Amino acid sequence: MRTFLLATAALLIAAPAIAQSIDPSTVAVLVDQGTSHSEVMTTAEYLADVIGPRMTNSPAMREAEKWTQEKFTGWGLTDVHKEGFDFGRGWWIEKSSVRMVAPRPVQLTAIPIAWTPATNGPVTAPVIVAPLRSPGDFAQWKGKLAGKIVLTSAPGTGSEPKEAAFQRLSDEDLAKLDVYEEPTWDPGKLDQSLARAKFEGQLAKFLAEEGAVAYVTRSRSDGKLIHGEGYLHHVGETPKVPGIEMAAEDYRRLVRLAWTGKVPTLEIDSNVHFDDSDTKAYNILADIKGRDPKAGYVMAGAHLDSWVAGDGAADNGAGSAVVMEAARIIAASGIKPKRTIRFALWAGEEQSLYGSIAYIEQHLAKRPAWDHVPSADEFYYSWATRFPITPLAGHKELTAYFNLDNGSGKIRGIYAENNMAAVPIFREWLAPFASMGASTVAIQKTEGTDHQFMQAVGIPAFQFIQDPLDYESRVHHTQLDTFDHLKAADMRQAAIILAAFLLDAANADKPLPRLPIPTQPAVTDPFAAPKGE
Repeated sequence: MRTFLLATAALLIAAPAIAQSIDPSTVAVLVDQGTSHSEVMTTAEYLADVIGPRMTNSPAMREAEKWTQEKFTGWGLTDVHKEGFDFGRGWWIEKSSVRMVAPRPVQLTAIPIAWTPATNGPVTAPVIVAPLRSPGDFAQWKGKLAGKIVLTSAPGTGSEPKEAAFQRLSDEDLAKLDVYEEPTWDPGKLDQSLARAKFEGQLAKFLAEEGAVAYVTRSRSDGKLIHGEGYLHHVGETPKVPGIEMAAEDYRRLVRLAWTGKVPTLEIDSNVHFDDSDTKAYNILADIKGRDPKAGYVMAGAHLDSWVAGDGAADNGAGSAVVMEAARIIAASGIKPKRTIRFALWAGEEQSLYGSIAYIEQHLAKRPAWDHVPSADEFYYSWATRFPITPLAGHKELTAYFNLDNGSGKIRGIYAENNMAAVPIFREWLAPFASMGASTVAIQKTEGTDHQFMQAVGIPAFQFIQDPLDYESRVHHTQLDTFDHLKAADMRQAAIILAAFLLDAANADKPLPRLPIPTQPAVTDPFAAPKGE
């Protein structure tokens, strides 16, 4: 036993010290500021109710850019500014209406598809059901679509939810997240994704050439939910044919009528506008200056942009308000961190994580340049596949990035994102907040939001685990994304924990451990049969 204890002591002495969490008195200050003096819900309400949906480069997004800078400045942050990057056209909806006028009048639930043009007044035409899933389907419908409103989606059969729409994570749910998954590299799968990425533009061109009046897609969700997502935002790629997304139940009614010989006639009035006054989008950045200018900086971010079916409250007004509230809490506490703490509100996340990638390319690392302007989906699927990565001088200065973008659910822990060395550190940092419901450190790697490509160039970048609430089931990108779906107590808790993590990372003796900067990977399964064999 004595030998064992001596050996254990030697290992502890030799091991690198785990960064200590902030002291209890500091935690108490953060909790007091984040509860008794919270402003997180007034911030979220202004973003959702007053400014409303914030499509990148729209007038509402420009208002949000200005207002958030004013808030950061008013709270005493420094170097508050915006950083621009090339994006494309602004677009917004003034009003829209879609009605079936024959065989009977019905007001339909529908929304214009982003970056499709206006109808310039009501247009009326019969529908034609022409499911178009790939360019291979075009030949079947060539010469048949002129003068028609084209229903381009298969109708599907509908579905009933298998789980409750509103959920909180159980201990069992949280345990399932702590599973390491090996990274994979499958060029064949990437090629399939890139082929699908081109289809939106190919479809728009085909419909224009065939003389279609408009086209209608089916919502991917039942329950009368609509989204309106579209990605052709670059100058010069705007579709010529107005596009509409329709609630699945209304869409299927049209298909049934058409298939039984009672072909519906629709009236579509899509009053949308393009804004080409400034084709740059802007990230908003603000700092709490650190005591040691040589120690680098830590960072928190959320995307400020949204889709426009709802008010962008949960996605991601909630995350933006929490990041802003964490900045306010730290500034109001008077705590002076060792490292600078930077706060970012990203633009263009909904199209392809453009804002955070622009920050990477301006400050952190470069990848090989494109030989053309990629579509939004092509950009997303292939940006992280371009090697080699060339770190910039600022790469080593960013020591940690924390992201919030999964609605307004309380923080239940953090994903370690395959960074095994960070696991014990995060457990220590979470320890003060177990009574608030946050104690899980899951090794799992996550994707789909702004920490993703920071990881992909070797930055220690992390996403928090949040209670799902009704985010994915009903709210995400839909017309239900309004202030009513935000949970105030959860957002106050999230802001406190984010503020604490930022101070932990900013004051740690050593920066968080890094994973290696990625290099071109080997194919995971070199013996997989080619597709079709």
